[in-house]
Amino acid sequence: MTKSKFKIMPFDVSASTQNAQGDGKFKNMKSFLFFLCLLSIVLCLLPSCGEDDDETIAPKPRAYFRLAFPEKKYVTYDSVCPFTFDVPVYSKIEKDKNYRAEPCWLNMEFPSLNGTLHLTYHPLKGDINEYLEETNELAAKHQIKASGIEEKLVSKDSSKVYGLIYEIGGNAASSIQFFLTDSTNHFIRGALYFNAPPNTDSIAPVVDFVRKDIYHMIETFEWKNVSRITSSPPSK
Repeated sequence: MTKSKFKIMPFDVSASTQNAQGDGKFKNMKSFLFFLCLLSIVLCLLPSCGEDDDETIAPKPRAYFRLAFPEKKYVTYDSVCPFTFDVPVYSKIEKDKNYRAEPCWLNMEFPSLNGTLHLTYHPLKGDINEYLEETNELAAKHQIKASGIEEKLVSKDSSKVYGLIYEIGGNAASSIQFFLTDSTNHFIRGALYFNAPPNTDSIAPVVDFVRKDIYHMIETFEWKNVSRITSSPPSK
């Protein structure tokens, strides 16, 4: 019977230890590579992944709803008050309900636009300068928030309608104000307000739309029973 011969190799303890340490390092390297791969995946899931290096992230501009404005149509407003003028059909005239309101104090409401044109009428009794000064002061109060105030002269000799329009820029509470008078008997003041925080960007399209209505109102404004005696425009 032939005996199997086995070659017995010596066991090197130091070499075994080095191999074990090498296996440990290999396992640590695998863990490190796995962590790097996982980190790369997470970073690629961020919104900035895939964008060019020269692109910058900027906040999106604030969006506003696009308004659908009604068609421009007008009718003549005539009442017991000593004046007439054209009003848009999408507005309505109401008496001022304030307890201090006088006869012929009116509010031109714009329900679909959330705005109101306040109209205050005063019969003159030699006190036109008081009303002129008050009107200038009320317009000047908006200079704190306004970027500027532009004044436009109104002069219609044929109907004895004289006045001034205040175009108030910036985030003022009232964007348009005006006064009209015949300089002897009548004085009326107007001020446009919206039931919303003043913001030039969001409210500008609405102001531009209503501005045309106000200018049309002034163009068609007439005093009733106008005397043929010539009167002079008031001094500011």
